Parts: sequence; structure tokens; C-alpha cells
Amino acid sequence: MNSKEIPYKIYLTEEEMPKNWYNLRADMKIKPAPLVNPGTLKPMTAEELGGVFCDELVKQELDNDTKYYPIPDEIRNFYKMYRPSPLVRAYCLEKALGTPAKIYYKFEGNNTSGSHKLNSAIAQAYYAKKQGLVGVTTETGAGQWGTALSMACAYLGLDCKVYMVKVSYEQKPFRREVMRTYGASVTPSPSMDTEVGRNILKEFPGTGGSLGCAISEAVEVAVTNPGYRYVLGSVLNQVLLHQSVIGEEAKIAMDKYGIQPDVVIGCAGGGSNLGGLIAPFMGEKLRGEADYQIIAVEPASCPSFTRGKFAYDFCDTGMICPLAKMYTLGSGFMPSPIHAGGLRFHGMSPVLSQLYHDGYMEARTVEQTAVFEAATQFARTEGILPAPESSHAIRAAIDEALKCKETGEEKTILFGLTGTGYFDMVAYEKFNNKEMTDYIPTDADLEVGLSKLPPQPEF
Repeated sequence: MNSKEIPYKIYLTEEEMPKNWYNLRADMKIKPAPLVNPGTLKPMTAEELGGVFCDELVKQELDNDTKYYPIPDEIRNFYKMYRPSPLVRAYCLEKALGTPAKIYYKFEGNNTSGSHKLNSAIAQAYYAKKQGLVGVTTETGAGQWGTALSMACAYLGLDCKVYMVKVSYEQKPFRREVMRTYGASVTPSPSMDTEVGRNILKEFPGTGGSLGCAISEAVEVAVTNPGYRYVLGSVLNQVLLHQSVIGEEAKIAMDKYGIQPDVVIGCAGGGSNLGGLIAPFMGEKLRGEADYQIIAVEPASCPSFTRGKFAYDFCDTGMICPLAKMYTLGSGFMPSPIHAGGLRFHGMSPVLSQLYHDGYMEARTVEQTAVFEAATQFARTEGILPAPESSHAIRAAIDEALKCKETGEEKTILFGLTGTGYFDMVAYEKFNNKEMTDYIPTDADLEVGLSKLPPQPEF
């Protein structure tokens, strides 16, 4: 189809929305390594995981073989409040860049949470409610996941306890207030409320916290309060399963107009949006049906893929969670307080880590001033103020489009615009005032965390 016939926004009908989540693991030749009990160094059983997570989510977490999971009607009906989300042709950005490349983005910011996180939040809250639980606990970095879970819990009548990374809690007070408006309690992490929080503050006085810290606190509260379970917004297999709705919609929309991307780009922190966007495209690549250049983009200040080790590590700083085999900087790594709070995690999804390790995708880092330059250009051309996290993908998409300008190649680029940046005005203010700086950890900085990896399982 001639590109002139492709509209700015491609919408699917409700009937065209995916009816199933796609489990990428089913097509992986080498499956992600299992979660491991740090005490026994043996794979975690469903019974062990059931003390932390909801029963149905445990089943999804451990299932490497079922390719499709039907989306329950109640969840699909909730999705219809903000899905299907649009696939947008970035005509104005293309023109500003003077590139022959065709740029598309899947926009996930058209709900109150301002991000893709609601796709998994409603699923996890639904299974908690179905199990008869009182409430759930969680962590949040930038606040998008906490907001999404607060919304889902309010809809289903569940209590919601959120531990928010302290630096984000202070930088983004209005994001915090949205969560409270939806009925959640929000605690800056690390806090004095939990044993693990007190220990972290003793070791790192005055720390701004990290996602690893907040995870530890949320898990401790979940396992010590009857009727509660812990839910996580990224990293886990179950989260990537729910987020596959992003990529499935994008694939259906592109197929509808005969479009096939050459390059698929997503920002990478824990892996939820990247894994969700690339799922059907990676599935085709794994099955040998098509080939795509798939790029993960992470902050230079927290380079899990590009400078981390592929090893078993704790997902949390307090070292109370199971071990996951992933690209990691060490659970004790304390990232700098960059403004892309959702990307400040020391590790990466085991699924994505295995795919990266096996050479199915590439990774690159970008510095935050370059990220905000791209965010500003995108806002001025496309009319959306993007979240700092998503702007990492924008940076890489612009770079790829400029390469096409140099070579004359007419590549088709797809990236994930996972959220809006309207709660990130402190960051934009620092950039506009030229007060923003870049930080790249030295090898010595990284060695502090990597030197303390736990004993590795032998199987």
C-alpha cells in the first residue's frame, strides 16, 4: 500500500482487539532459567511462590509451554476503556528529520496512569480478587506502575499498598497524589516501616532508594500480612505475558495496512514494555518466519544489558526474593537519581536476558541529556510530551532515522511510546534550565555490585 494512504493514526475496532495474551517463552528454543530458592539453590516450586504471589499468577510465571492464554472477559472489558491504543505514523517527526525512514509509534499513554502499566495491573488485581485476597503490595519507581495498580485496585475493591522509590516520591508529588486519590497508601522507600527498610537506611544513610529497595519492602509487607500478596510491574514472566497485548495490537494494525517494520525499538528497565512490544515480532523471528532488528535502549547510568553480567541474582536489594538469572549490575547497585525513574533497576527480565544472550536482539545505552533533547524534539513535532522512559526509545528511533538519511535507506521503524511525561516536569525544568547532567558509572562503581553476586546454582 502506498504510504500516502496510511492514516496518521491506525485504530483497531473492539472486535479486532487481541483475545489472547501471547507467551513468548513457548517459541523460545532455550527457555529462561527458572527462579531459584536462595536458601536451597533449587528451582522454586509453585507452593513456595504461592506464599508471595497469587496462585494463577504463579501458574503463568512457571508456564514455558502454553503459547496463548485467553484474556478473561472482565479484563478485556476493562481494557476497552482505553484500548485498543493507536498506532501512529510520525509524519511530522519524519519531515523535521528529513529522513526517508517511516517512523511509527505505539502510544500507550491514553489512560490516567499515563502508561502501558495498566495492562498488567488490572490482570494481577483481577487474579488477586478472584482468589479472595484483601489487598496487594507493590513498589513503583517513576510512579506509573503504582498509579496503574491503584486504579485497578480501586476498580475491583482491593486495598493497595505502594512503596515508592524515595527520589521519585520527592520529585513527583503529583504522581503520588494520583495514587492516593485512587485509595492507595504510598510510602517513600526505603522507609522505617519495615525491617529491610531500616537495614538499608543503616547501610546507605540518606539514600534516594532504588526499585530493588522498594521491592524488598513490598514483599516483606505482603508476606507478613494475611490476605495480601505481592505484585510486580515488570521483570517477571507473567508481566511480559500480559503486556504482549501491546505488540499484538501493533502487529494486527500493521498487518492491516501491509506494513512490516525493519526495526523495533523499546526502552528497557525491567523489561515490561520492551517485552510486550516485541513479543509477536520476536515470535516470528524465533520461528524463522521473518527477521527484525530489535533494539533495547537503556540509560547509560544503569546499563544492565550492556555492562552487566548474565548470572543469578536477587531481584531486590534486601535479598529476600527468589534468585533470577538475568543481566544484572548486582542487587546492591545503587543507580544515580536519573529522571527516568522507571529504568532505575539493577536487573532485566529473564526472558529478555536469555534472548539477548542468544543474540536475538541488541542493546545500546543513551545519556539523559541526549534523551531529553529527543523528547523535546518529539514534543515539538508530534504534540505529545513523552515520559523520560519512553524517550530513550525516541532517541534511538531518531538516531536510526538519521542513519537512513545518510544512507538513503527507506527503513520502517517502530518504537514504543509507553507513556506521557506530564508528571515529569521537574526533569523537563532541569533540562530547559540547562541544569541536567549525565552520569556514567565507572567499572569500579559497577564492580561494587557485581562482586557481591550470590552463589550460583549448579544445574
